[in-house]
Amino acid sequence: MNKKNTKSKKSSKIINIKKNSNYIRKIGIIFIVIVISFALLIGRIAYLQFVEGSYLKERAFNQQSINQIISPKRGSIYDSTGKVLATSATVDTITINPENIKAKKSEDTPALKEKLAKEFSDLFSLDYNETLEKVNSSSQVETIAKKVEQDKVEELKKWLKDNEISSGINIDEDTKRYYPNGSVLSQVIGACGSDNQGLSGIENYWDSTLSGTPGKIVSSKASSGSEIPNSEKSYIPAENGSDLTLTVDFYIQSIVEKYLKQAVDNNNIEHGGDCIVMNPKTGDILAMATYPSYNLNEPFTPNETVAKTYNSLSSEEKANAIYKMWSNKSVSELYEPGSVFKLITASAALEENITKPNIKGDFNCPGYEIVNGVRRINCWKTDGSHGSQTLTQALEHSCNPALMQLGARIGTSTLYKYYKAFGFFDKTGIDLNGEASSIFLDENDVKPIERATYSFGQRFSITPIQMITAISAIANDGVLMKPRIVKSITNTDTGAVTNIDTQEVRQVLSSETAKEMKEMMYSVVENGTGFRGAVTGYSVGGKTGTSEPNPNHPENGYVATYCAISPVEDTQVVLLLNLYKPPVSNHQGGTLAGPVVSQMLSEILPYLGIPSDADNTDDEDLITVPEVRNKTITEAEKVLKDKGFTTKITTENDKNATLVVDQVPKPGATLSKNSIIMLYDQDSRVTTTVPDLTGKGKYQATTELRNSNLNISVEGKGTVVSQDPPKGSSVDAGTVVKVTLK
Repeated sequence: MNKKNTKSKKSSKIINIKKNSNYIRKIGIIFIVIVISFALLIGRIAYLQFVEGSYLKERAFNQQSINQIISPKRGSIYDSTGKVLATSATVDTITINPENIKAKKSEDTPALKEKLAKEFSDLFSLDYNETLEKVNSSSQVETIAKKVEQDKVEELKKWLKDNEISSGINIDEDTKRYYPNGSVLSQVIGACGSDNQGLSGIENYWDSTLSGTPGKIVSSKASSGSEIPNSEKSYIPAENGSDLTLTVDFYIQSIVEKYLKQAVDNNNIEHGGDCIVMNPKTGDILAMATYPSYNLNEPFTPNETVAKTYNSLSSEEKANAIYKMWSNKSVSELYEPGSVFKLITASAALEENITKPNIKGDFNCPGYEIVNGVRRINCWKTDGSHGSQTLTQALEHSCNPALMQLGARIGTSTLYKYYKAFGFFDKTGIDLNGEASSIFLDENDVKPIERATYSFGQRFSITPIQMITAISAIANDGVLMKPRIVKSITNTDTGAVTNIDTQEVRQVLSSETAKEMKEMMYSVVENGTGFRGAVTGYSVGGKTGTSEPNPNHPENGYVATYCAISPVEDTQVVLLLNLYKPPVSNHQGGTLAGPVVSQMLSEILPYLGIPSDADNTDDEDLITVPEVRNKTITEAEKVLKDKGFTTKITTENDKNATLVVDQVPKPGATLSKNSIIMLYDQDSRVTTTVPDLTGKGKYQATTELRNSNLNISVEGKGTVVSQDPPKGSSVDAGTVVKVTLK
């Protein structure tokens, strides 16, 4: 019995020990799990704190805050005289918070939203169903309309007030790009898209400078998404874009565009034209025009030329047509320069002392040249030959055989050395987008035939900006300048001005060679094919060019071109005009482009104040102002017009019954033909402000005064050094301003 009890107790102990052991094991496992879980939790907290802390903090901030973007004002673009070419006006963007648009009674909210969608669609010319979908959207914010004019905004505000809608509608200030001159300088300036981002031209190339940096207002919001009233706001101001001042002169640009358009339209130039005016001393672009142009305020609307076939094009073809319309031919498109390039060949020969301008019998033109013993290349003169010539005569005649002979004497290696020196193998680096790269054969691949055609400017491709930059080096005593089109940058927030300096690239020719080249260019105008580019009273040098169609691209047709410099002695202006695919019946550069260049220079040179041999007005050209007071307006106008004057009057009374009470200038004054005589009745009087004429030439001063209804009396020659009355004076319209030129 005792043994059984003892045995039983031992068994019981063993069982208890096993139970305790299992219990302890379970506790251990639980403890380990707790430790591991705790470690994982600590690890997760550490990961969230130290690894993803910044990200989560930013997310929490975004969830708890409202960011209102402050759009910066895009910088304006000005011409060299301060005239606005591109600017931004204040407009508004309309957005909504759909969940916050509620009627006083919840059951009326759907009807209210329908009514609001109808107002939006009518006011902003939107699709009603799409607008209603936005108004009923579950999104936090929906954009209804961008770039809304102020009159529309005021109309919307009144409607919201009348309909007692005070929440859920956001009107945020924005800007819209305007181009006050429409199509003037269009391919150079370029346009902006609806987001105010530059699409082409200066707007695109200088986008980061013009656009500025957006600011924002950060405020707290509740879980409903609405702003917490009186919560602390963080304000980060926008940095407005900087203004650009160009080297382009609006007046010169207008002259160039006027005559370029006439030339293209009147002569049926199929592929349009381009023209560049440059100051060779600085590389400044005074004008750069491509025609046909387009309206900068409607950049996606086809111009008249594109519109002829636009509707028949595919979507891709339409896009390409618009991009082509935006293209700046002067910078972005290649062409064969033709005989204008003969100036480069001649310059290389003179600099290398291979020939001189006036060596008799230096060249012979039988009407063609046999190249490499096998290839006959004809001279442009089909009705005979030029015979024996000097280099000057060869340029006057624009003789191809003479230049082919000269190219052979120079040699390919030396020609390529000067092509590189003049910058034809590199982009000019002008601050415009899309500058194209020239196309030349590798020097080792140039055979005698290619060298022959290169010598007179064909079978390679360059840009017009490369061509005029090279000619400007000749005009600038052999110094090549980098083209400059942006003169300065103005920080609109601080007023600080950063000037963009002119940049000398290299000395290409000696001043002696450059002088000889300019004298030969003058001879081309005085005695050769360039005579139609002459301007009375000014010395003009030039070179004509007629590039024949490339056999590989006959559809491109001829290129009629003319390059001019003036004055020859101290050149201030270089002008290059190209007309693409003129009619076969009238395609010569001298005949077609020469007269256009003369028209342009006849207005540009006087405007720049460059003295003319015919600048002084003789006394016999002056007309005495007659007495017309106490005559009827009709009688007075007839008397004055018969004398050669222009009359102006502001009265609305009957001219046949109203007497002239006063006239300005007074009787007895002596003025030039077409001067303005202001006629006043007892009810009318007009005053105007005298402009600042300092530093302007006679032509420019006369133009500015006449634009202000004022007359001019001139003493001396040169540019204005004094004027009476002084600038800023308020005087009667018609007053004579006396200017002294030196």
